[in-house]
Amino acid sequence: MPTEAHIRDALRTVTDPEYPVSIADLGMIYGVAVHGGTVTITMTFTSIGCPAMDMIGEDIEHAIRGLPGVDQVHIDVVWNPPWTKERISDRGRKVLAAHGVV
Repeated sequence: MPTEAHIRDALRTVTDPEYPVSIADLGMIYGVAVHGGTVTITMTFTSIGCPAMDMIGEDIEHAIRGLPGVDQVHIDVVWNPPWTKERISDRGRKVLAAHGVV
């Protein structure tokens, strides 16, 4: 059965298409719940008009469905609390800085 740690590791492989930083390091993941083979991700995007929402969602589903024991993936997009740059991890800030961002 997948654990929250396994799911969070898989989410670190999903990158934002604009920057070489994972959605986890960008602080877009608000919660992970595992109930048997069903995984629910609570997340947000950096903007309401993000053109990559569908692509990121597909990447999340692909990364998590590849884990043993995962039968279903649900993505719950929330806008409250809103995303801010303060949510970016230290690792994320270092990667962005190396690419001239932040």
